[in-house]
Amino acid sequence: MNTGVKITAYAAALAATFGAAYGVGTGVGPVEEPKKAEHGEHANAPTPSKSAAPDGHAGHEEGAATDKTAPAADIPGGLQVSEGGYTLAMETPVPTAGKSVLKFSIKDATGKKVTAFTTEHGKELHFIVASRDLNTFRHLHPVKAADGTWTTPVDLPAAGGYKAFADFKPAAPGARGITLGADLSVPGAYTPKPLPAVTPASTVDGYQVRLGGTLNPGKAGELRLTVTKAGKPVTDLEPYLGAYGHLVALRDGDLAYLHVHPNEGGPGPDVSFTATAPSAGTYRLFLDFQHEGKVRTAAFTVTTGGATAGAKAPVPAAGGATHDAGGHAHG
Repeated sequence: MNTGVKITAYAAALAATFGAAYGVGTGVGPVEEPKKAEHGEHANAPTPSKSAAPDGHAGHEEGAATDKTAPAADIPGGLQVSEGGYTLAMETPVPTAGKSVLKFSIKDATGKKVTAFTTEHGKELHFIVASRDLNTFRHLHPVKAADGTWTTPVDLPAAGGYKAFADFKPAAPGARGITLGADLSVPGAYTPKPLPAVTPASTVDGYQVRLGGTLNPGKAGELRLTVTKAGKPVTDLEPYLGAYGHLVALRDGDLAYLHVHPNEGGPGPDVSFTATAPSAGTYRLFLDFQHEGKVRTAAFTVTTGGATAGAKAPVPAAGGATHDAGGHAHG
């Protein structure tokens, strides 16, 4: 079944938002002509529209025409630690390798911790941590204390640079969705891994996920992910945070953040998203899906249609499946 979806980039005017077991993902580039997508969702979208998750949750209106509070510049989400009077304040910017705890808060223009948020897709705030080399991805679910401090366990496998993303919408009147980003540093000897190669399939925990469609800079296109297990279509995907799939995309180089939620339809084997890349280049896609009570993450490397010839070619990792593509933690 093909389910339309709109992409939502949470920081400026990007409609698409490119957000588990610890799965290993490989990549995929343009493989099919996209079908016309029907829906979309965040305040930062080039095409005005609404989206609805399988639980009936309505998506966010997109485009400058529908969001008068959106900034004039089209800046992808996650590139700024402060925006619109809000700041992501990391209390643990130097976590240790392995299991540790992250603490952070969202502060307003006066420096006060924000305690009131609008619930979207089942959570007041969505929190992502990814390594700078895009081999490690964590979709976390922090817990908020009464004073506005958020806490979450995290497992970061190795030393190196990471980036944390806080995706939220303040409860203040007229507030829009925002994605802020902050750097994390894990001390120790660090050797970056090459970006996984572009292929049209990813295998995680016995599930096979194939990616069809194209990702185009400045132009909407459909990304369609098909989930199978043991060669059979998975037709009973379970809602996770109110949707049958969540897609996060991070741009190679600066980790610009885009987060996508499916619109309507389901429950599989196909999950479809309408996505617009902010620029030509290479992106890492992470699909979260739930089946038999467990969230898994399939990962892909994608080059945009306009950058296939000129972008640097991702290098296959030695030994094959060695990438820590996904992980989920609940507070």
